[in-house]
Amino acid sequence: MLTVAVPVTFALIGAAMLLNLWRLLIGPSLEDRILALDTLTINTIALVMLAGIALGTRAYFEAALILAMMGFVGTVALAKYRLGGDIIE
Repeated sequence: MLTVAVPVTFALIGAAMLLNLWRLLIGPSLEDRILALDTLTINTIALVMLAGIALGTRAYFEAALILAMMGFVGTVALAKYRLGGDIIE
């Protein structure tokens, strides 16, 4: 079952990442670009998790956790910049 599901999921996540990149590049507003970057981070986490499943190793799950923390901090920093113009008060 995984021999079919993993390649299909790789293709679907890749397509989602391309659509997020498109929104990131031509988004009409800064909020759209921030949301696209956050969604791109989530798709990257899903891709890393899927690679861990496909290769059968646990190291990728730790990398996905680090990506999740970095994505959260980045999204909060961009949102704070958008609201006030200054990240560190």
